[in-house]
Amino acid sequence: MVNIPKDQMAQVITKTGGPIEFKRIPVPKPASDEVLVNVKFSGVCHTDLHAWMGDWPLDTKMPLVGGHEGAGVVVSRGELVKDVQIGEHVGIKADEPLCSKATMSGYTVDGTFQQYAVAKAAHVAHLDKSIPLDKVAPILCAGITVYKGLKESGARPGQTVAIVGAGGGLGSVAVQYAKAMGLEVLGIDTGDEKKKLFKKLGGTTFIDFAQSKDLIKDVKAATHNNEGPHAVLLVAANEKPFQQITEYVRSRGTVVAMGLPADAYLKAPVFGSVIRMVTIKGSYVGNRRDTAEALEFFQRGLIECPIKIVGLSELPMVYEKMKAGAIAGRYVVDTSK
Repeated sequence: MVNIPKDQMAQVITKTGGPIEFKRIPVPKPASDEVLVNVKFSGVCHTDLHAWMGDWPLDTKMPLVGGHEGAGVVVSRGELVKDVQIGEHVGIKADEPLCSKATMSGYTVDGTFQQYAVAKAAHVAHLDKSIPLDKVAPILCAGITVYKGLKESGARPGQTVAIVGAGGGLGSVAVQYAKAMGLEVLGIDTGDEKKKLFKKLGGTTFIDFAQSKDLIKDVKAATHNNEGPHAVLLVAANEKPFQQITEYVRSRGTVVAMGLPADAYLKAPVFGSVIRMVTIKGSYVGNRRDTAEALEFFQRGLIECPIKIVGLSELPMVYEKMKAGAIAGRYVVDTSK
């Protein structure tokens, strides 16, 4: 019998853009089709920052416990749950894409910045107990998202993919999935720390957009016959890159937008995009099959998310670094601290 406390520590938002309170709240009870998970670790995603700041045109639950990259242990389950066992290791991830009535962990329902969280049993990610919970947490959003984006790009082994935002939380994971899928990786970002991380993860060519005098020319020059990359993954958190990508992707290339800067627009010249047959598409998280496939790469040791672990109490500090664009890799919070 698992001893479940009546209350717990959590990071709570009571007002959009307002203070984040680290306080004691009741432990939720799972509904008939839900499980209660003792969250051990949770990754911190840019989406969590957007939820706090109210950046997106979506209704946000208030008060709200954010977070959607939780990894932990099932301690209770509803009476209808049969396929998830007490003691099983699971991940609480982002919602299923394209569902018109999706409930979004850490956005429309309370998420994983708490010690105990409920989740729909049908949607948790099943984790082998050999998998470290701290290291797998970011895979539950960042990993699934970039893996799905790479699939959507249609890029094949031996071809080149450019990753815009290659040194950040999504980008650093995307570099590894791209390498594991047999792609040449061109990284676009700025700063020595992000360049060093990109090279450490196996990236081929890094272009610092802040130092480049002609980014379009430099990107093309880094590819075979100066034709540009076969695909571009946009995981940046600001708008400017979304205005440039069709200028350097090669003819018949594919641009996949995944980053979601607030109030941003994607711009492309109609004539050039049509004549060169450029494909522009969006990709959002991934479904349960994508999740299982992304986790398989991780379990085989092909993906290692570069993480920094801090206590759950330090979440506001992580957000400040995120706002400043000062994070290389991914932050993970330990709910016991």
